[in-house]
Amino acid sequence: MPINKSKVAIGFIVAGTLTVFFGTVLVFVGPFVIDDQIVKNTVIDPKNDLSYTMWKDIPVPFYMSVYFFNILNPKEILKGEKPMVEQRGPYVYRKRCQKDNITFHSNGTVSYREYRKYFFEPTMSAGNESDVVTIPNMLVLGAAVMMENLPFAVRLMISATFKTFKEGPFLTKTVGELMWGYDSGLVDFLNKYLPGMLPSTGKFGLFAEFNNSNTGLFTIYTGKDDIRKVHKVDSWNGLKKLTNWGTPQCNMINGTAGQMWPPFMTPESTLPFYSPDACRSMELVYQRPGVMKGIPLYRYVAPKTLFANGSDYAPNEGFCPCRQSGLLNVSSCRHNSPVFISHPHFFNADPVLLDYVQGLRPNEDEHGLFIDIHPQTGVPLNVSIRLQLNLYMKRVSGITETGKISEVVMPMIWFEESGYIDGPILTTFHTNLVILPAVMEYMQYTFIALGAVTIIVAALIHHRLKRSHTDVMLASAVLQNPGASDKEPVKDSHTHDTQEKFIMSNSDKQM
Repeated sequence: MPINKSKVAIGFIVAGTLTVFFGTVLVFVGPFVIDDQIVKNTVIDPKNDLSYTMWKDIPVPFYMSVYFFNILNPKEILKGEKPMVEQRGPYVYRKRCQKDNITFHSNGTVSYREYRKYFFEPTMSAGNESDVVTIPNMLVLGAAVMMENLPFAVRLMISATFKTFKEGPFLTKTVGELMWGYDSGLVDFLNKYLPGMLPSTGKFGLFAEFNNSNTGLFTIYTGKDDIRKVHKVDSWNGLKKLTNWGTPQCNMINGTAGQMWPPFMTPESTLPFYSPDACRSMELVYQRPGVMKGIPLYRYVAPKTLFANGSDYAPNEGFCPCRQSGLLNVSSCRHNSPVFISHPHFFNADPVLLDYVQGLRPNEDEHGLFIDIHPQTGVPLNVSIRLQLNLYMKRVSGITETGKISEVVMPMIWFEESGYIDGPILTTFHTNLVILPAVMEYMQYTFIALGAVTIIVAALIHHRLKRSHTDVMLASAVLQNPGASDKEPVKDSHTHDTQEKFIMSNSDKQM
């Protein structure tokens, strides 16, 4: 049986139309399908293998790089001269975080404690933990400021206690001792007779309470009921708000726990998070878009108002008593010790702070903090959190260890916590969130183009077949009635003669 080419062409036109329709449907439905998959994989649920593992164990290598401000002129400082410091480091530690005591609740939240450990990485460091540096003695100079309003006789007794235990205004210790603790007769005495005065009951060190510790009991939303709430903090240590700051706004626990954020972010979105170490909520703002190994990202940075004082930025009034802008007073959650947090080298702080200390050179590339985040999923791709620990010190009468020290906010150390997605995690992330959506996008437009071409080609073929069929029919009619072609010239001749006679008749009348 011969193939009916015209019907085949019509069939291709129908197929092309359906292909265009399917591609058009994909254009509108495809993004919803992708978003639906993102929502399903973003919810904190043990069934979501990849995302749950990333949340629970943080497989990305994280590092803490520590820099010490080694004091070059301790004797001159006691005479009232300006401190001179040199930066030493980095001393790099690999940070391991793991969530434990994970408990899911019926109200769409999950509770956990995150434990952290630090391991020294000598190959990544500029020195060893045995390196010796000199920094202010917080036990002496910090306590002096805390006791300055006590009776003069009490201050004399405190000074005598310092001398008894051979505690001076400055410490010259190894990096390892300053980081994780050193033996001190004064610390043992205070823990025995004044328990609770110091943050730790064992050795005294700048990070002694951080290693082998947890960040408190977090309760966060899983996103099961509302994906816009995923990772947001519901409570911390049972608290819905803090109590150590001066205003309700400053005491709010906002945002996430600082590891992941809700998906579908825009440049108008911010990155709020609660930091137990800083004792407050903080918020980063959008700076610019970017790309990391083919994955689109948004970069978020700290606004200049983050550590601004209450005079320069009224909402921060609750964090006071304040000093210059660029300093956060954390004494209210650090046993009232005169400790301030800032950006490294007083970056983005009041320039006057740089006049009090020699050896500081702030710049954004080295000292600004940032988080690069994948906006569709809220997953950080590259993180660098940089903060500096400072001690407010001054001369206090009666405590001779303070000498003639000028009033100064003295930088002690700064540290950077950094990490970025790499290896198999990055490959999986890139495949699921970049390649597959791109393939789907190309497919939808390929369907539309292929369908359109099929329709055009099939229509042209159908038109040609129809025209060919008409010509065949006409030829067939002529062959079946040959006389019709012979009469046609006679009719034309007769018409021509009639026209000639009419023209001649008109010309005679004119003559």
